[in-house]
Amino acid sequence: MSTSKTLIASALGAVVALGALASAPAAAADKEKCYGIAQAGKNDCASATGAHSCAGQAKMDKDPGDWKYVAKGSCEKMGGSTAPKK
Repeated sequence: MSTSKTLIASALGAVVALGALASAPAAAADKEKCYGIAQAGKNDCASATGAHSCAGQAKMDKDPGDWKYVAKGSCEKMGGSTAPKK
């Protein structure tokens, strides 16, 4: 690949990545973390207890340290908590 094609491909990749990052905060504004509702393997990010550091690594259903994003105001109705249990 020529230098100019590499440069163009890199620039386009950066534009796409920045566009994805810019939309994330707007989408998260109407969401909240809900602890204790995630099914095994379906958590959204790292465990609050430090058991794992990535999405999709929950080992059991409804672990109080694992969370998912839900619509604001719906967490407690689902049986979850907006803060990790100690």
